[in-house]
Amino acid sequence: MLSKALSTVLVLLGAAQPIFGAKPSPGCGKAPKLVTPAAATTPGLSITSGGTARQYFVKLPSNYDCNHPYRLIFTMHAVGGSGQQISSGANAYYGLPSLINDTTGVIYVAPTGTSGALGIGWWNNGGSDVTLVKDIIKAVEDDLCIDQNLRFSTGFSHGAAMSFILACALGKDLRAVAVLSGSPQISGTCPGGTEPVAWYSQHGTRDQVLPIAGGRQMRDRFIKNNGCTPKEAKEPARGEKHIKTVYEGCKPEYPTTFVAFDGDHTPSPKDPGAARTFSDVYTWEFFSQFK
Repeated sequence: MLSKALSTVLVLLGAAQPIFGAKPSPGCGKAPKLVTPAAATTPGLSITSGGTARQYFVKLPSNYDCNHPYRLIFTMHAVGGSGQQISSGANAYYGLPSLINDTTGVIYVAPTGTSGALGIGWWNNGGSDVTLVKDIIKAVEDDLCIDQNLRFSTGFSHGAAMSFILACALGKDLRAVAVLSGSPQISGTCPGGTEPVAWYSQHGTRDQVLPIAGGRQMRDRFIKNNGCTPKEAKEPARGEKHIKTVYEGCKPEYPTTFVAFDGDHTPSPKDPGAARTFSDVYTWEFFSQFK
């Protein structure tokens, strides 16, 4: 259960004002034909992208209204995972559904990557995974009512790397990303990468899998893209609580935040003595300001 303090923060953020007006997708006003509640469970949905059959899962709100434009959040799995793994279990969709507290609501998409030397992941060979996301966006938005100004992506590790690549490649199409302990190298090079995108990221100072230097590199690209005033973000010493840096001077539409925590490679870091992680709370805080 959320603490009273965290719940208060979420309520206050839920009162944020819109920055862009709603842009309803072609699926608004239509009864869905492709996506049903069953799309959130195995075997999910299949789509042919780049000549290859790919899998993805879609979670609808329990009271889905075809006349209401929803946020669309992509939730990208880590290497060795799958869309099915992200769409199930106690931490499904990175724990975000339990925090939704406003009337805009969310539709989640959890795609599955492709096989590589280290397992199923976001290898993005020839830009194939960027193409997949574009194809899923079209299929879902043709069928469901989405606010096309409220598309997001988040993920951990390889899923964070892919969210970074999506921010580079689809900067004009994404409102914000939340990059949880990623790397700028493992899902290909950053294509384009000059458009501003609202940016949240977090990284462990003792990450032995994807060192924090890569997290700083990704962050710094979007500090520049978003017009923020550069400054060195403070990072905690061993045993200290996480440090959150909200950058100043950014273009109003593109806030930029970085969190450094004392820890290794994990999607759910906890401060010393804390009962729960801050990852899902901070991600939802960041995404929910956009309406």
